[in-house]
Amino acid sequence: MHPSKNRWLVIPLASLFVATALPHFAIAAEPALAIDAESTDDQFFEQQVAPLLVMHCLECHQEKTPSGGLSLATQNGLLRGGDSGASIDEDDPKDSSLLARIHDGEMPPIKQGRSQKLDDDVIATFEAWLLRGAPWPENRRLELYERTSAVRAGRNWWSLTKITRPSLPADYANNDSSAPAINAIDAFIGAKLRSENMKSAPRAEKALLLRRAYYDVIGLPPNDQQVAAFLADDSPDAWEKVVDDLLQTPQYGQRWARHWLDVVRFAETSGYERDQEKAFAWKYRDWVIQSLNEDKPYDRFVLEQLAGDELPERNEQTVIATGMLRLGTWNDEPNDPEDYVYDRLEDLVHVTSTAFLGMTVKCARCHDHKFDPIYQEDYYRMAGAFWAGPIAARDREWLGGPNESELGIANVLGWTDITNQPSPLRLLKNGERDQAQQEVAPGTLSMITDLSRDFAPVDSNVKTTQRRLRLAEWIIDPANPLTARVIVNRLWLHYFGQGLVRTPNNFGFTGEQPTHPELLDWLATELMDNSWRLKPLHKLMLMSETYCQSTLNSEAEQYNLVDAGNRFWWRAERRRLDAEALRDTLLFASGELDQQLGGPSFRETVSPEALEGLSQKSAAWTASPESEQHRRSIYMFTKRGLLSPMMTAFDLCDVTQPCGQRDITTVAPQALVMLNNPFIHQRGLHLAEQILSEHGEWKDRIEALWLRVYARSPRADEVQLAVRYLQTQLPVFAQSDFAQSDVEGQAAQPEALCFASLCVGLFNSNEFFYVD
Repeated sequence: MHPSKNRWLVIPLASLFVATALPHFAIAAEPALAIDAESTDDQFFEQQVAPLLVMHCLECHQEKTPSGGLSLATQNGLLRGGDSGASIDEDDPKDSSLLARIHDGEMPPIKQGRSQKLDDDVIATFEAWLLRGAPWPENRRLELYERTSAVRAGRNWWSLTKITRPSLPADYANNDSSAPAINAIDAFIGAKLRSENMKSAPRAEKALLLRRAYYDVIGLPPNDQQVAAFLADDSPDAWEKVVDDLLQTPQYGQRWARHWLDVVRFAETSGYERDQEKAFAWKYRDWVIQSLNEDKPYDRFVLEQLAGDELPERNEQTVIATGMLRLGTWNDEPNDPEDYVYDRLEDLVHVTSTAFLGMTVKCARCHDHKFDPIYQEDYYRMAGAFWAGPIAARDREWLGGPNESELGIANVLGWTDITNQPSPLRLLKNGERDQAQQEVAPGTLSMITDLSRDFAPVDSNVKTTQRRLRLAEWIIDPANPLTARVIVNRLWLHYFGQGLVRTPNNFGFTGEQPTHPELLDWLATELMDNSWRLKPLHKLMLMSETYCQSTLNSEAEQYNLVDAGNRFWWRAERRRLDAEALRDTLLFASGELDQQLGGPSFRETVSPEALEGLSQKSAAWTASPESEQHRRSIYMFTKRGLLSPMMTAFDLCDVTQPCGQRDITTVAPQALVMLNNPFIHQRGLHLAEQILSEHGEWKDRIEALWLRVYARSPRADEVQLAVRYLQTQLPVFAQSDFAQSDVEGQAAQPEALCFASLCVGLFNSNEFFYVD
């Protein structure tokens, strides 16, 4: 049959992608070319037919378990037909059962949001293919995830493509060697703004900028002396000196460790009914803080957490790092212990893939991933890395961990393999243990082209399987395009309020795509080229004009019409203090903050009402001495069954799942906490009594209060209002009921209580709560 006779049947696939693409996804697949009837059969198949078969047919009609016995992955499968007979009528192609079922709307079945049969142009493409004789390139095998379509990502999805260092935008290239170098971040952000006829906000006021950097880097505000010194420093490198100093303080590790602990679902108890303590979990927290302060290369940071016990140079600290694997919930009395083994594997696969790769691999436990190029077999390949570990029911007492005699360590929450020859892991149909299928060899994910690996068996004299080590090496391989992209996006998120990818734990099809993909890849290559060290990237971001700009832009009214989400970064984001920064700042302002580094966690005082929900009530919780409760919030004991009521009011994250970005809410209970919580009032009273003891005049006291809370002097109108408030309220506080108020075991004087109420008022202000 001559191709020209059916010229009218050839339909370009571009119209299909426009018609069916989800509205907020920019599909990364190469667009199909409009091919006329003179195209070769192979060209026609590859550019017109193969995308349709992958998109609409292959999910059900794969080779492994083809629906109805019909496989459409190969030419042999197509010609062989299915359980109901031949799919193609070679004598009269238009009478083929395949085409009939498509015309009837029976195939593909109505699902995934499709409420009607395929569009006419799609059906016409199938007709054209059949009338050509259903040509199929020799040895061509279709795969479900070989390319991105309108309904799922393929292995050419943006986050799975190779990272290359982009060139700086041409209009920002600096050819004058005598001129200062342009920050690469500003080059990419500025170029995008120029293309949109927008401009960034002016530089923030110095005092506001300093406060922003202090909170972002160390989680605490600057004091009034530090603000005054920066305002007085007019040297060209004044800002750089601030940045360098902040990155060298031990508080940097405390602040940024908190972000990582969210990602790895850090808690110090197991959850469930007994919620027993995970002894020495705090050592993992301290390891993270120390690693960040030392600027441990990120690839080594990953390696130690996944396989610190398998390293030739292992030591106590590298084994402590593997505590990351032990941090999840642990039910020591499951209804079905054998089923629970697989639940534990799911947690390990989930936290590993989410934290380091930004992909939701656990979705493939029961079936091939619906949206991302992850086969069900891939899930079990990755799970095989942890199959030899301490996850069996027989280890209820031990609950896993290192063999201390062999490792030469003690008192550590860590991980090592129970055996170096574990039993085979089998794929479970629908994720059900009683439906075990074929054995799956341990290995890496197949979604990254040319980087999929099997784990070779180890010699019998090796103590562990070495699988976690092999998995970690695959994750930190420079050819793995996810690892560097994911971590630099996490850094960007915490400095700029949103990530370049605004779904930091999901770089897959249902996540958002980067607002500035070239900038993301430039930062990723910068990280890898700089030996995976993170502090230089911190400095690069802090030194950028994009970071230093104000939250106020004179063109905001116009810009909000086209970019209300600030995806082009035409202003800085105004942010509320998170739970830890708020609590720490209250202690900082009152002069009570204990900045001791490391050691076991403290338990805060919890009201009896909050303990009512526990099975053991007050017996389940013993608060630490008051003197120990003034440490930074990162050292607060995290009990899954009893999270701090004050901290949860300000969006402390769920500690059962990896959290890449906390919710930020503004709700009534937050105001009630700030007005009524005893912790707030205790900080206000301590601050009041300290200031009253140091200053005798009300104006001096008000001056001191503003310096302590806001790191600035009060304005004249603020002094007048404060004096008027104190003069009005002091007689009220002199009443006997207030005079007898007992705070921290001591009766406070009316003058102190009155001034403390002013302190609490300042704690409730926007200036205290928000960072501009």
